[in-house]
Amino acid sequence: MPIYNAGHQLRFAVLSLLGQSFRDWELLIIDDGSTDDALEGISDIRDPRTRILQDGRNKGLAARLNQAIDLARGSYFARMDQDDIAYPERFVSQLALLESRPELDVVAVRAISISDDDEYLGSRPGPLSHEQICSQPWKGFYFPHPTWMGRTQWFRTHRYASPGPFFCEDQELLLRSYKRSRFATIDEVLFGYRVRNQFNWKKQLKTRWTLFNVQRRHFIRSGQIHFALLSLAAFSARIGSDLIRLIRQSLTGPAFAAARDDSPESLRWRQVLETIREKP
Repeated sequence: MPIYNAGHQLRFAVLSLLGQSFRDWELLIIDDGSTDDALEGISDIRDPRTRILQDGRNKGLAARLNQAIDLARGSYFARMDQDDIAYPERFVSQLALLESRPELDVVAVRAISISDDDEYLGSRPGPLSHEQICSQPWKGFYFPHPTWMGRTQWFRTHRYASPGPFFCEDQELLLRSYKRSRFATIDEVLFGYRVRNQFNWKKQLKTRWTLFNVQRRHFIRSGQIHFALLSLAAFSARIGSDLIRLIRQSLTGPAFAAARDDSPESLRWRQVLETIREKP
């Protein structure tokens, strides 16, 4: 878990890992030169499985992930962001699939979207099989990065490009490795993925442009010119969608609203959240 100015949400993220039903793990919290007091908010957590590493420098997410890969001592390597929530069954479910299917390299889980205020915003459906995840590489890979768990050796073989492309570390890695790898997503919601209430169009535009250039260079080097053209079309469609979203936000306010329903996913989220809140 690389962190940078994680704020008060870091505590819930860490507590959600401490509550995993699978217990044999080590948590590497690597501070990337934060200037806030987020680590003070977890100073009372004295679990011997948790290690906090600080060197006062800001190297970026990709460099910190590679550092964690080098430090990892287990057979499996799991990702987690500083503000998300892992359900208690996340690790045990991913491990069961990885151990039952040795051909798989990395496994994700389905997630729900949650707001800054921990409100349930809705489900995040996506492809499940490797073939579905990788069917249209010019569009990118819907394979939620914070939920990954894979074989440590796979991460050491491929590693993250460093310095990483702007908020596209995962997409660059998947694009570079998918033809020699096998991915899958568990068809069960086991993760709360936090989204910001306010749409940051400048950050989104830079991310879109960066991803397009990563794809364009890869496809041209691979001689897949038609894929490069398709990635341009996908980029253009996303920009159009982002403009509509920006206009809607300017007219109606925040981009997301809580989904107040009694669906099983919403009820399960409330149970998970209450369990975490009850922890000291």
